[in-house]
Amino acid sequence: MRIVYLLTVVGWLTTTTAFSQANKPSYRDADRSADAVSRHLQDLFPVQTEGIDYQSVYDALTQLYANPLDLNVATRDELEATYLLTERQLSSLATYRAELGDLLSVYELQAIPDFDLPTIRRLLPFVTVSANSGLFSAMLTPTDNYLIVRYEQVLEQQKGFSEATPDKKGNLPTRYLGSSGQLYARYRYSRPHAFSVGLTMEKDPGETMGWQPSVRRYGVDYVSFHAQVQNRGKWRNILLGDYQLQVGQGLVLSAGFVLGKSAETVQTVRRPTLGARPYTSLTEYGYFRGATATYALHRTLDITLLAARNRRDANMTQDSVVTIATSLQTSGLHRTQSELDDQGSLTETNIGAHLLYHNRQQFQLGLTLLQTTFDTFFRRRDLPYNQYEFTGKQNLVVGIHGGYIWRNWNLFGEVARSSGSATNSGGIGAVGGALISLTKKVDLAVVLRHYDPNFHSFYSNGFSEGSRTINESGAYLGMKYTVYRKLTMGGFVDYFSFPWLRYLVDTPSNGFDYLLQARYTPNRKTAFYAVYHEEHKQKNLTIDKVKDVVGTTRRSYALNADYVLFRGLSLRSRVQWGGFNYAGQAVSHGFALVQDATLDLRRLSLSGRVALFGTDDYDSRQYVYERDVLYAFSFPAYFNRGVRHYLLAQYNISRQLTVWVRWARTDLTNQDSVGSDLDQISAPHKTEVKMQARWRF
Repeated sequence: MRIVYLLTVVGWLTTTTAFSQANKPSYRDADRSADAVSRHLQDLFPVQTEGIDYQSVYDALTQLYANPLDLNVATRDELEATYLLTERQLSSLATYRAELGDLLSVYELQAIPDFDLPTIRRLLPFVTVSANSGLFSAMLTPTDNYLIVRYEQVLEQQKGFSEATPDKKGNLPTRYLGSSGQLYARYRYSRPHAFSVGLTMEKDPGETMGWQPSVRRYGVDYVSFHAQVQNRGKWRNILLGDYQLQVGQGLVLSAGFVLGKSAETVQTVRRPTLGARPYTSLTEYGYFRGATATYALHRTLDITLLAARNRRDANMTQDSVVTIATSLQTSGLHRTQSELDDQGSLTETNIGAHLLYHNRQQFQLGLTLLQTTFDTFFRRRDLPYNQYEFTGKQNLVVGIHGGYIWRNWNLFGEVARSSGSATNSGGIGAVGGALISLTKKVDLAVVLRHYDPNFHSFYSNGFSEGSRTINESGAYLGMKYTVYRKLTMGGFVDYFSFPWLRYLVDTPSNGFDYLLQARYTPNRKTAFYAVYHEEHKQKNLTIDKVKDVVGTTRRSYALNADYVLFRGLSLRSRVQWGGFNYAGQAVSHGFALVQDATLDLRRLSLSGRVALFGTDDYDSRQYVYERDVLYAFSFPAYFNRGVRHYLLAQYNISRQLTVWVRWARTDLTNQDSVGSDLDQISAPHKTEVKMQARWRF
């Protein structure tokens, strides 16, 4: 075996020089990796899919890129979280490491069976090979030590920032209390698998600034901090501040590494167990604020404990003489007095534990407990679809998850039960499935799930059609077929049912959707793909004041071409269209024609887009991913009729300082205004400007 290995490495070394020239490290490598995240997301979501928090997915992938995985110590679950490797490739890498020891370089991936150059190129931005070092040595040699500041502004005046004129009764209309600019700052000092310290601050448009400890305002509206130490003896992870946990299949604890149904029809259906991760997103909910630690009781047995106290935004109302909370607010916006009244009005305390047995090669089994306690009685509004929703002050979720690797089969599952102080608690959530590499060309995914209407888990995000892990049953089958090295085809079909009422669906309902896609990559400079997605669901429809639940159909098509005209200039051409209709009603049509261009010079990178779009109404809106400044995310809905264009410039002034400027504008041809309510602009156009600078220390 060793002789075979040495001969393989000789061949590998002869190709490494040419291959590495195209990937030679430079002070712009990190930015190229960020571009890789952007391309990866565009490929994963060629058409819009409901139930996915795109911002959280983007944040998770950029966090992964910022902390590349060490191929010699990364677990199978961590590698699987890149969504770039098949079960066969993951098994081949595990076997290679077990038989031959640590990799000497990332380019040694070429010597591993089942790894091809296209896969390696896509994987390179997310992985590394590094030597282990002590904490003090690691802190002196961080891979990340930077400060980012950003400013955003809508140039047109929105109604919320206009002068307020009293009405006939002398009452002033609602207006935003703060300025129209958006401010953001982030500092990060870290080294993967060793330590991380981070601080994030943001002020949204319309929010005020000031130092008011009495209302928990310290300069800007949103402040997030974390400090983490990893792999110090038996202490695998210690984390203070803001964090998330990804455990099992997400029925109890789930972070942002969740994609669900997408153009990657196989790998994305399983949730990897990643443990605790620092929270650095600008989404102002869905995380813990406190402390967590993971300790190795044995080489194969870890225990994780967590404690957190968060102040949640919630609507409060008086019920007789008692104050109750009726809903949790997730916008994170505090621009008006009513929004400020909701800010931090509900205190939430979480205590939890996770016990994990793991044989890194084949088997894992875990037990998870999470108890959530509110300081105020929680009860949603008295509406039929809320009949089984959580009511009370305390909720306990207990889950058992497991996984088993057998050859190229990856079996996984989790079952959990919630219980609490309310009579409607006691629901069960369960999900199970398999990822299978049948041959080198065929990969399959099968997932079954069932979530009771009274299954209550506040930090879950299991595989589902809806946006919450509740009131759903379903069966999913996905396939990917590599016709040959340059051509892959895939698809999925998913059937789902909702045993109880939902928002805007006044009866139990069901539906199904399926997706077909093909990708052709004739060479490194050119790629084409086509996608068709069709979804059937039931929704309320009111005609002549009579409301009924009827079937709906949404069809989406996308054709995309990526190509490089010459070194430094790449283009992406895209056309997408589709329709939506209620049964027996006319179809609402929509389309978007998109042309992107990116020009990379020595220190300057320019990206631009021109998009022509037209939709009959909001039902036929078209979602199109847009490139943005580093660590920012844009996935807007194009609707009405008009033109959307933007220009993004990045300039590396020095090895330490990089600046970005982004200008974007939407012009509507069939409307006299843009937006609604306080965000309304009394003009048929909207212009956005964004400026960002990063200083590397």
